[in-house]
Amino acid sequence: MPELPFLLPADDRALSPHTGYTRVHWEAAADGMLHAALRYATPGQALIDLPGPPSKSGVRSDGLEGFARTFLLAAFRAAGASGQDQHGILERYTAGIARGTLTPGRGDAESWPVIGHHGAHGQPMVESASVALGLRLTAPWTWDALPPEAQDRTEEWLRGALRHQPAPNNWYLFPLTVAGFLESAGRGDAETARAIERGLALLEGWYQGQGWYSDGDGRSFDHYNGWALHMYPLLHAHLAADGALLDRLGPRLRTFLESFSLLFDADGAPIHHGRSLTYRFAAGASVALGALTGHTPLAPGATRRVLSGALRHFLDRGALTEDGVLSLGWYGPHAATLQRYSGPGSPYWASKGFLALLLPPGHPVWTEPEEAAPAEGPDRALALPATGLLIQTTGRDGLVRLHNHGSYKLRPWEAEHAPADPLYARLAYSTRTGPTSADNAPDNHIALEVRGVRSDRLRIHPLAAGPDWLASSHTPAFPDGGPKVPALRIDSLTLVRGRLEVRVHRTVGVPAGTRIHHSGWAVALPPGTPAETERGAEVRLDGGAVTGQLLGLHGWENATAVRAPQGTAYGPWALVPELTGTVGENPSGTLFVALASLTGERDPAPLADLATAEVHGLAVTVRLPDGAGVVVDFGTGDAPTVTEVSA
Repeated sequence: MPELPFLLPADDRALSPHTGYTRVHWEAAADGMLHAALRYATPGQALIDLPGPPSKSGVRSDGLEGFARTFLLAAFRAAGASGQDQHGILERYTAGIARGTLTPGRGDAESWPVIGHHGAHGQPMVESASVALGLRLTAPWTWDALPPEAQDRTEEWLRGALRHQPAPNNWYLFPLTVAGFLESAGRGDAETARAIERGLALLEGWYQGQGWYSDGDGRSFDHYNGWALHMYPLLHAHLAADGALLDRLGPRLRTFLESFSLLFDADGAPIHHGRSLTYRFAAGASVALGALTGHTPLAPGATRRVLSGALRHFLDRGALTEDGVLSLGWYGPHAATLQRYSGPGSPYWASKGFLALLLPPGHPVWTEPEEAAPAEGPDRALALPATGLLIQTTGRDGLVRLHNHGSYKLRPWEAEHAPADPLYARLAYSTRTGPTSADNAPDNHIALEVRGVRSDRLRIHPLAAGPDWLASSHTPAFPDGGPKVPALRIDSLTLVRGRLEVRVHRTVGVPAGTRIHHSGWAVALPPGTPAETERGAEVRLDGGAVTGQLLGLHGWENATAVRAPQGTAYGPWALVPELTGTVGENPSGTLFVALASLTGERDPAPLADLATAEVHGLAVTVRLPDGAGVVVDFGTGDAPTVTEVSA
C-alpha cells in the first residue's frame, strides 16, 4: 500500500479492532488534507487552484470549488473541536471570503465568479452551499470576524443562489442551504423563506419510499441520496433545531440507512455505482448524520466501523497524490470515474465524510468498540422495489453486489439515445469491481446485435419484486444512425441466493435469428491473462481478490472472455465473461438463463456443480445445491412470477 504524505497516529486495535482508526486519526487526516490543499491557495486566499485538468466550468470556477469544498472540511474540523484552530486555518478562509466577494466577476487573480443559472455559469451555485454551510458551522470564528461591509458583500454574493435557476435535481438544496445560513445569521426574509419552502416541497415529490429519493424527476438513485438529498435538508433541520422537520425527515434517514449501510464492503469500499464517485468517502456522510441526529438503525460501534472503513479504504489505496491532494479518480487517477463537470477541486466533496467530526469526542460513536459492518453479518438479499435495486451481501467474504432493475440516468423528457452511461445502465455493480468504460465491452449487460451493432439499456421499467429477486423491462436502444427495429423488448430478472445470481432474460418482438449477448462481472487482471473455461461452458476469471464466473444454463450457445483494455477503477486492464445466443421462433418470446457469481472466496466451486435449469416454454425451474429451487415464469402475464419448489 502507498505511504500517506502525512503522519497518522498508530493504529488503535483495542478500541477499533477492524480499522484501527479513532477520532484522532480522523482529525489528523483532516489536518493533513487541509495543509496539502492550502499550499495551492492564491495570495489573498480566495481561490485554491489545485493541479489538474480544468472542468468545463473553467479555471476560475475550479478555484472557487477548491476553496469552498476544502472550507467545508475545515468547518467540520473546527466545529467538532469547539473552534480550536491551532494552525489558524479558519483565519485563512475568512480572509479568502472577504477577498473573493470584494469584486465578484472581475477578472483579477482573486475575485469569485458570480452565481449564474445552471449551465455555463451554474457551478458557483454548487459551491455557494459549501461556503454557506461552512459559515453556519463556524460563525463565531468566521462570519462574526468579518467586518460588516464584508458580511454584506458575502450575503449579496450568496443571494445569487436564490435568484438563479438550479439544475432540475438535488441542486435545489443548494439555495435551501444558503437560505438556512442567512436566516441563522439574522438575515432572513421572504426570499430565503421561499428558497427553503421550494427545496423542501420538491424533496417531497422526489421521495419514492423505503428511505430513498430520486435525484430529481425520473428514477436516478445513487450516492446523491446520502451526501445530498438526506444531508442538506436534515442537517439544516438539526442546526435550526426544527423539531417538526426533523420528525418528518429523520425517520426516512433511519429507513434509508437500513439498506444503504449494507452497501459498504468489509474492506470499507462503498458500492461503485452512479455518478461523482470521485467523492469517495463522502458516501459516509449520511451514516454520520444518522448518529448526529439520532436517526440511525446502527449501533455506535457499527457506525464508526462503516465510516472509518471507508476513509481508510481510500487513504490506504492511493487516493491522495504524493503531495497529499485528492486525485481525480477512485484510488489513483481514473478518467472513466469522472464527469464533464469534474475539476481538480471536485474530489473535495469527500469532505462531507468528515461530518462525523461534528460528533463530540465523548459521543459513543468515538468511545465504544468497533463492531462488524452490516455486510459482515449473515448473507443478505434485500430487494428495494421503490428503487428497483436488489442488494446482495455475503458474510464469508464481506463483498457487496447491487443489482439494478429500476435506476437510470434519463429524465422523463429525454429521448432514449445510445450510448448509455456505464455508471447507471449495467445490470449489476459491486464494491470490488467497476464497470468497464463506454469504449470497451460492457460488463453485466444484455444486448441485441443487429447489423453488427449492439444495443444499450437506457430507460429501465420495474416489473415485479420478491424478497430476493427483482425484474424489469427495457427497450433496446441503438446509437444514432444505427438500426431501427420496432417493438423490441427485453424482460430481465435477477434472483440471488448466497453468492449465486440466477439471471433470466426474455426477448419479446425480436426477430428470429437475432444474435444476443450477455456479460458478467469485469475482473481486473494483469494484461494478457487468459480466462479459464470450465465444463459446461463456464467462463471463470480469477483476479486474486475476486473470482468472477458466468455459466449459460439455457439458450446460450457460446462462452468466451472479452478484453477490456481500458480496465476499470480497480485495475488498468480487465476481462469480461460473455455468453452469446440466438433468438428463436416462438412469437411469445425466447428465454435465456444464466448463472453468475462474484466472490472473494478462494477457489470457488464450478457453477455447473451448484445449479441446473429446466425450461418449459417461458418458465424455467432452477434447482440449487440443496435440491430446492424456484420456478421463474414469464408466461403468466405482463410480469414474471417466482414460485419456490421443494427438494
